[in-house]
Amino acid sequence: MIKLKRIYDPPTPDDGIRVLVDGLWPRGLRKDEAKVDLWLREVAPSKELREWFSHDPSRWEEFRRRYKAELEKNEGISALRELIKREKTVTLLFSARDRERNNAVVLKEFLEISK
Repeated sequence: MIKLKRIYDPPTPDDGIRVLVDGLWPRGLRKDEAKVDLWLREVAPSKELREWFSHDPSRWEEFRRRYKAELEKNEGISALRELIKREKTVTLLFSARDRERNNAVVLKEFLEISK
């Protein structure tokens, strides 16, 4: 099972393996407080795409399209797929305030469709 969670939310036992999927470390959060099992920054959107999107809701659909295109060529995806096969639950962690429109949402969708 793949779950999504904002990294600032408290960890819970049902999170399973907690994987941060952002390219940048979350602001104001110490690494020892984060309870991150793995930081896979290589599966995050490119710096150019992240800066272009800038969490602008009007750019969401185009961001989704472009990020999925990046994921098609991303070699880091295989490590994440292997982890998902091995573990009962993997929680993808993100730092964006918008819980509906962020890279983890697209990544989860991509992983579930392209099994």
